[in-house]
Formats: sequence, structure tokens, C-alpha cells
Amino acid sequence: MRATFPSLHIDTMSNVVTITLDRPPLNILNLEMIRDLDTALGDTDADQHLKAVVLRADGRAFCAGVDVADHLPERVEPMIRGFSRLFTHLRSLPVPTIAVVHGAALGGGTELAIGCDIVLAAYSARFGQPEITLGVFPPIAAAVFPQMLGYQEAARLLLTGTSISAEEAHRLRLVTATVPDDELPNRLNALLDQIRRHSASTIRLTKRALRYGADLGGSAGLEAIETLYLTDLMATADATEGMNAFIEKRKPVWRDQ
Repeated sequence: MRATFPSLHIDTMSNVVTITLDRPPLNILNLEMIRDLDTALGDTDADQHLKAVVLRADGRAFCAGVDVADHLPERVEPMIRGFSRLFTHLRSLPVPTIAVVHGAALGGGTELAIGCDIVLAAYSARFGQPEITLGVFPPIAAAVFPQMLGYQEAARLLLTGTSISAEEAHRLRLVTATVPDDELPNRLNALLDQIRRHSASTIRLTKRALRYGADLGGSAGLEAIETLYLTDLMATADATEGMNAFIEKRKPVWRDQ
């Protein structure tokens, strides 16, 4: 049985876990919520049949950042280190992660979204790192934006504190796709249907291969991916099943192992 949390709702359906932020009105993160999110992600790690984790929010915003009170000197270290652990945990989950964003996704809200593999954004979504207006800067965005966006775009966003529309975020590759707000649930369900039809073990290994490619790159990344394919993937029952099903012109029966 999964743990329960005061500002999160956790739902499991058809091998997908959905984590919903629920701290009205703007889902601003505090230390407790950061710890709870990290724990909720940890609760998904051991489920070998899990195929995706969805991160969404109730209310009028996805997440308007981390509580300003937690940036003050007496609380800033556990906040910064705790949020970095959360971000790293989110990026390293063994299954695909999908952020479903509407309304404001600012500061830590943007960083939370881009920690996911796929970001679906409603037309109403806005992204940005306004920390400089408070006299500070966003460590995670400073670390990952230059690679994601290129140095100059990263500099523009972090040094001005400006927020951008979902459309511009898509142009900059912060967002995978933009959709009208009322179509967001249908787009999410269509994406999940595409993922659910595949083997859970192959999904996990593909996610690991992608991380090797993103984090190592070049020949080191390719070498790690080839080893993963030959030693881990080819040892699974589903790799053999998928090939045999294709040859025999039938639908594969996945064992998720």
C-alpha cells in the first residue's frame, strides 16, 4: 500500500502512477512537499510492471515555484539540497515520466516539469525562472538550460527573469507538445495508450539507454548502450517474444521481464 500525503494525490491505473500536486491556490512547494514528492517517487521504484509516471496538478496552476520563505538563510540549505535530490530522482526514474502542465510553471515549477522525459503543456501554461527578481538564481536551471536551450537563450531567461508562453517554450524545446487546455486529458491518454502497449522491461531499458545517450554522449554513450542491449535487453523474455511474434505474424504477449 502506497503512503498518503497531505498535498499530493497518488493514483494507479493500468500500470501508470499519477501524482497530482494539490496545495492551493498555486501548488507552491515547501520543504514538506518536496520531501513527500521524493518519497512518492521512491514508492514507484520497485514496481516492475509500471510503465509510466505522470506528474500533474489540480487548481489554476501547475506549480508557481518553491516557497520564498524556504529561500531564507535558516532554511535554504535543506531546500536547495532537497529539491536537487528530487530533481535527480525524477530524472533517474526507470520508467518514462510525463509532466502535464497548465497555468503557471515558474521557478521550481519549470524545473520540476523539465525533470520529466515528456512535457505536455496547455496553451495556458507559462514557464520562467523569476529568481533573479528576488536576488537569487535557480541552480537546476543554471545547470541544465545551457545544454537544453543553448547558452544565449539560457542566459536570456535566467538574467531577465522573464516568463514565456507554452508556444515559445515549445519552440525552445522546453516543452514536447502544446494543446488547447480542454484537450490536455485526451492528449495525455493517447500518449499513455501508446506507451502501455509495450513491454515494461523494454520500456525501462530504453529509458536507461536514453539517459546514457543524454548523460554520456558520443562514443562512451554508444558503448554503454551497446553493452546494455547485448547483456540486459537480450536476456529478457520480452525481447525474444517480440521478435518471435513479429516473425510469426501475431501480437506479442508481454511478461514484463
